[in-house]
Amino acid sequence: MKTIRLTTAQALVKFLVAQRILINGHEEKLFPGVLAIFGHGNVTSLGVALDEERKNIRTWRGQNEQGMGLAAVGFAKAKRRQQIMVASSSIGPGALNMVTAAGVAYVDRLPVLFLSGDTFVHRIPDPVLQQGESFIDPSITVNDAFKPVVRYWDRIVAPQQLLHSLPHAVSTMLDPATCGPAFIGLPQDVQAESFDFPEVFFEKVIHTIIRPRADATEMKNAVAALKNAKRPLIIAGGGVHYSLAEKELAAFATAHNIPVVETVAGKASLLASHPLNAGPVGVTGCESANNLAAQADVVVALGTRLQDFATGSWTIFSNEQTKFIGVNTVRFDAIKHRSLPVVGDARETLSDFDAQLGNWRSDDTWSKFAQQEVVGYNKYIDSIAAKNTVANTDQLATYAQVVGVVDRAALPGDYVLTAAGGFPGELNNGWRAKSLDSFDCEYGFSCMGYELSGAWGAKMAMPQREVISFVGDGSYMMMNSDIYSSVLYGHKLIVIVCDNGGYAVINRLQVNQGGVSFNNQLADCEAENLVYVDFAQHAASMGAISETVGSIDELETAFARARKSDRTHVIVIKTSPNDWTEGGSFWEVGVPTTSHRPEVIKAGEIMREGKKQQRIGW
Repeated sequence: MKTIRLTTAQALVKFLVAQRILINGHEEKLFPGVLAIFGHGNVTSLGVALDEERKNIRTWRGQNEQGMGLAAVGFAKAKRRQQIMVASSSIGPGALNMVTAAGVAYVDRLPVLFLSGDTFVHRIPDPVLQQGESFIDPSITVNDAFKPVVRYWDRIVAPQQLLHSLPHAVSTMLDPATCGPAFIGLPQDVQAESFDFPEVFFEKVIHTIIRPRADATEMKNAVAALKNAKRPLIIAGGGVHYSLAEKELAAFATAHNIPVVETVAGKASLLASHPLNAGPVGVTGCESANNLAAQADVVVALGTRLQDFATGSWTIFSNEQTKFIGVNTVRFDAIKHRSLPVVGDARETLSDFDAQLGNWRSDDTWSKFAQQEVVGYNKYIDSIAAKNTVANTDQLATYAQVVGVVDRAALPGDYVLTAAGGFPGELNNGWRAKSLDSFDCEYGFSCMGYELSGAWGAKMAMPQREVISFVGDGSYMMMNSDIYSSVLYGHKLIVIVCDNGGYAVINRLQVNQGGVSFNNQLADCEAENLVYVDFAQHAASMGAISETVGSIDELETAFARARKSDRTHVIVIKTSPNDWTEGGSFWEVGVPTTSHRPEVIKAGEIMREGKKQQRIGW
């Protein structure tokens, strides 16, 4: 057997370079790049190896370890899980900074390879710089913190372990049933050790994404339920995007006359103009979608894990006889709430459903009802997104109006991205997709800061598309340094910063559940010196083009300027902290059962009354 002598770090990078994937019939790099912040735990070995392979795999300098991990998540989402970014840190705080990003990838079922330096296996110099010592187990380091939030975890304590570990990590990230982040810890001494690796280990491997087909019995049971349905409904989740099943979904819904509602992750699975798109469902959804959910007798949960925001904490399905069909590559998700499981790829399952349903269609009265509901939904959104007609210069713009500007000005290739705070609800309702795969809202982990780092990753993945990030002032303050990253590397973004004076959506929840405004808005946090940030100047200091606008009219003209800008363009506008899109559904949160405030007691009574509508296993 021919061998080649390499360090552990060299072998790891050489293996990554050899991995390829077929995308639309074209061979592409499976690992197109590494986002890295070097420290003593990864610069002297892994850094050297990456430098040696810089022509084959690009290394991007991060500004914050969590941010670069989130950029890798945004990249994977934009690439529909077909390519994987690597995020690398040193030991200690750098590694722990990436744990939150790993949590986002884990919850959202997205592939990212995390590589962190680690302490010496031989332990002679312990404790080393940045080492967190365990008093009960000397083998534990901070890298063990990744274990709950990755799909695959390993610490390489001998070079030859790469022969086993790396193929398993890649397989885990590419399998639709196990897709998520992988972590590999690299002790500093082992990174530098050499081994005679078999050359065959570095031969090119061309991967494809598998498409598992459903069991025949499961298909039979699901088809029988659909054929008996009078009011069938499809919930399109993120799995529709990852299966690349958007066109098949549209064809299937049309052929069998089944209305479709979308989760946050599944938004833009259908064009907003599609006659069977009934809108977003759940807490951040609209009345049309939720009204259909209340009346549906068979619900096809297509590629969704049925998070509480999609189900209204399981209150929107008020028909006790409603049957669920869970179509998912993961049986864990497919069987939820006594669903008839169909464990398989979304695109292939739709094809099999279509063949077995034949000419069956639901009654036109059901689809016409859906279309009538959507008319009311669009009318409401148009009304709240319209420009102010009141001649009051002190009236602040609303989030709905800000979203409305971009919704009206959107071009088919535009890609809108957001995460936490008020924008998930506002964009889920107000952004009406003119093109498929045009929306990314990180709302599985709802990670503040993803709005900018994730947008940087998305632009890496789609340099030809306009990436538009909506971010509130709270998220901006949490993580903003990737504005600099986007300028540094020429990844132009359009960033709209809505400044409503703090964490306004959580303040809304606080007050609506009987509390008082406390520690959320800047005005209510007992500050010694209440200073408001000039976000435009801050963005400008990082090299972005930036401006502050005072009205919706000014926002429209600024957005047009931003399209023409040659680098990241940040637009700041002050917005109302109190005006939000209404609709949606019940959402269960914990409200105190004892309080000195009668408003809290009343809110608790309302919450317990709402819980009576929950579907609990029936």
